[in-house]
Amino acid sequence: MKSRFIILFLSIIFFGFNSQNSFAQKSIEVKGIVLDEFNNPIPFAAISILKKNRGTSSTEDGEFSLKITSSELEDMLSFTSLGFNPFKIKIKDYLAQAEKKIVLKETVFEMDEITIVAPKTYVINALKKLKDNTLSKPHQIELLYRRAATEGGKSKFFVENYIKIRDRGPASPLGIVEVTESRKSADYRIWKRKQWTHDINWMITANPLRPTDRTPNLKKYKWEITGETSYEGEEVLIFEGTGKNKWDKVKLYIGVDSYGVFRIERNKAIMVYKRHENGKLYLSYYANEWGLGRKQIPQKYWNTDAEEMSYRLEAFVYKVETDKKKIDVNAFGGDTDMGSLDLPYNAEFWKNLSMPPDTKFFKQIKKELEGNFGVPLEVQYNLANQ
Repeated sequence: MKSRFIILFLSIIFFGFNSQNSFAQKSIEVKGIVLDEFNNPIPFAAISILKKNRGTSSTEDGEFSLKITSSELEDMLSFTSLGFNPFKIKIKDYLAQAEKKIVLKETVFEMDEITIVAPKTYVINALKKLKDNTLSKPHQIELLYRRAATEGGKSKFFVENYIKIRDRGPASPLGIVEVTESRKSADYRIWKRKQWTHDINWMITANPLRPTDRTPNLKKYKWEITGETSYEGEEVLIFEGTGKNKWDKVKLYIGVDSYGVFRIERNKAIMVYKRHENGKLYLSYYANEWGLGRKQIPQKYWNTDAEEMSYRLEAFVYKVETDKKKIDVNAFGGDTDMGSLDLPYNAEFWKNLSMPPDTKFFKQIKKELEGNFGVPLEVQYNLANQ
């Protein structure tokens, strides 16, 4: 009996020691800012842990934050962005730097003597090679999706979801969506608008490459070359297309050699792609902003702040899993307004997530939300997510 007690006691100590080590491994935060050679912030740069397909993006202010474990200190951190040479550094070397910043050098090149075919032909070729150039086999992506709602130019409601998607890339319709975590502020809106589906679906319809019932026929757009840049050494041409309506504009950043689409701009929507370790492209960052006109608002809300209603949307992709055995997505929340999801507030999850640094824009959002009635945002999370 005594020996069994000793074994049990030692087992508890050993388990506790390992648990503490596991917890400690989660506490290392890698953060900083990505700049160009003139000290200007580089927004939406892709930051990845090489060979692990895990990472984040810099914010519109160029800042980034990524939590790692102590076992990843020897791993390489990669920084890539359109128009700049890629940069790699060992994580422990970066953490040893006095200044937590990464300076990317602009790519200097002269366009090779190539035959520039009609711009529309480039776009058509990019569409034809979309499946070959992107992750098109079943894979799982994990992302942070956030939405801020304003009325009268002031923030009134803020929602964040952590989402897993079983997807086949932009050449296919959106796959299975599972919202695993959610938190929201108090809802100070006059018009507590509910959407019939999750906002992630609007991210898909905003992408002119995704096949949906709203996908524009890019072959009928008028295309012109408006600039040139580069991505990881490949020359990239910028194509601007105009639809039947002059306000309907799309920009595609297409690789000259691969016909890969590295960035999409459609009205106010931005989609940035980065390479997987197998060379295929996948979405890294998304942002959009849109509002409703008076005709789209119930009449009872006319002549109130609800007449100036708008959304600001943003998504950061954290992880990509291509091993079929590790893909685990169960449909939940994809057909529900993200602000109406019934999920408990898991404060520990949000504390340990590599949250992007607050941009000037989101600092303003939080300031306005807390200023409505003087209630701290963390208190709102705890009260509004029961």
